[in-house]
Formats: sequence, C-alpha cells, structure tokens
Amino acid sequence: MSTAARDASQSNIFRSMKDITFEQTISHQCGVTMNDSVEARAIAEFMGLKPNVTVTYQPAMIRIDGTGKLIFKMDEISEYLGREMTAETFEVNSSTHYGRMVRIDDNTVILFGNMDEMFEYIE
Repeated sequence: MSTAARDASQSNIFRSMKDITFEQTISHQCGVTMNDSVEARAIAEFMGLKPNVTVTYQPAMIRIDGTGKLIFKMDEISEYLGREMTAETFEVNSSTHYGRMVRIDDNTVILFGNMDEMFEYIE
C-alpha cells in the first residue's frame, strides 16, 4: 500500500461541525463505507488510484467517496487483489453507501451521485 493511500489526513472527508456550511445545493457525490478487511483494503487502494476518488481509513472502516459516479469493476479489482472478487463479495463488504447503487452485470457495480445519469440503467 502506498503512503498516500494510507495517509488519510491529506484528503480526509470528515470535518468538525464548526467547519460545515449547510447549503441548498446538490453535490453529486457518492460513496461507500466498507468494513475493514483484506478485500475492502484492496478495493480502497485500487479505487484510490483513480482521479476524483477520496479514500479515508478509520480504525474499523474504510470510506471511498467520489463525485459523479464510482465504477467498481470486479475483474480489475480481482487482478489487483490477486484472487477473484465478485459483485456479491463486494456487496457483503459494503456496510452502507450513499448515491444510487446499480449492479450493471456480474462484473460492474456503479454508484451514481448524479441521479439523472442512473436512469439509463434501470427499468
């Protein structure tokens, strides 16, 4: 794991309440919180290599946040992990998410921050 991936202080998404401003805007952000595990760490490290993705490590959980959409490709994660990652295993490791999660097929799970983009994938 790279030092940047471990050092959440550079891009920590958590802020003190005094630093939060409430606005009536749409952020188009999406993300997933995973229980800390070997699989979750591999997913976080791999996704952390992508642009516009923030990974935050906490003692028992890992947050992966993005803007627009996050695309999780199981074959790419499997290659990075060194063993098979399935969409089912991904979902088991996910404790919660925000945004709209759509399982496109057995290989692809997408989290959408922009709900308008998601409509083409659902019936």
